[in-house]
Amino acid sequence: MPHPKGENIMRSIIRNKKGIATVVVAMLLGIFSPATAEAQCTYKNQAFNGYEGIDYNLYFNWQFVWIKAGTASMVTKPIVYYGKNAYQSSLVTRSSKRVDRYFMMRDTIMAYFSTDMAPIYYRKGAREGKRYYVDEVWYTYPNGKCKTTLKHLHSDGTRDKKEYTYTHCVSDMLNSFQRIRNFNTAGWKVGHTENIYIAGGSELTKARLVYKGKKTVKADNGKKYQCLIITYNELEDKKYKEIVRFYVTDDKRHIPIRLDLNLKFGSAKAFLSSIKG
Repeated sequence: MPHPKGENIMRSIIRNKKGIATVVVAMLLGIFSPATAEAQCTYKNQAFNGYEGIDYNLYFNWQFVWIKAGTASMVTKPIVYYGKNAYQSSLVTRSSKRVDRYFMMRDTIMAYFSTDMAPIYYRKGAREGKRYYVDEVWYTYPNGKCKTTLKHLHSDGTRDKKEYTYTHCVSDMLNSFQRIRNFNTAGWKVGHTENIYIAGGSELTKARLVYKGKKTVKADNGKKYQCLIITYNELEDKKYKEIVRFYVTDDKRHIPIRLDLNLKFGSAKAFLSSIKG
């Protein structure tokens, strides 16, 4: 899949202002259907139990040329958080040495959530080129509502802090990814739609998921998986635009096996390379 072609492609890749971690996470990752905070901020976990590690290979495409751009690794494990049993997920993305010559990317994302899947805390520390920033979100649930406290550290050292309260549940990218894995998709028909709300940065992102059917997908570990096809769409100019098409296993775990991303410079893909636990 990687191609030896060089510099012009790399320069075109790095013109895309969205860090690949942000994009991949949003897709792997930005998925969740709200109703009310009290009803939806807890969810029965059937997707994982104990330690789990998932690795991905990342590829960029420009003018029909595929280039391996780096890797992503996600680890989920049980922890004790302020005296209560909980889970911690971390997603680390790293650009390859070849890409580092033009645009270094070192992103680390962490999320904490309760054993019944309620979001607790989120942090993204991102070094993308010369830019470094940190996003954080804290969650509390007063009176059946969802309250978020957002902090942002800019590259120049300045900080922003904002607070929002919602009547429905919201979640960040990584917490949302873990929640979608526990959806019961047995009754879904082609065209089934779920509205989603993602917290992070300085605003709430409104988007939707659309179910497109099933397909057998071969991963980078050489194995084939029966997958559900779901698209992630964001509202732009009063229309929903497909940002990513992702393929998750058709079982209780709903593990993302492949992601097809639509980016400004062309397209990108992420393929599962290994899974443990």
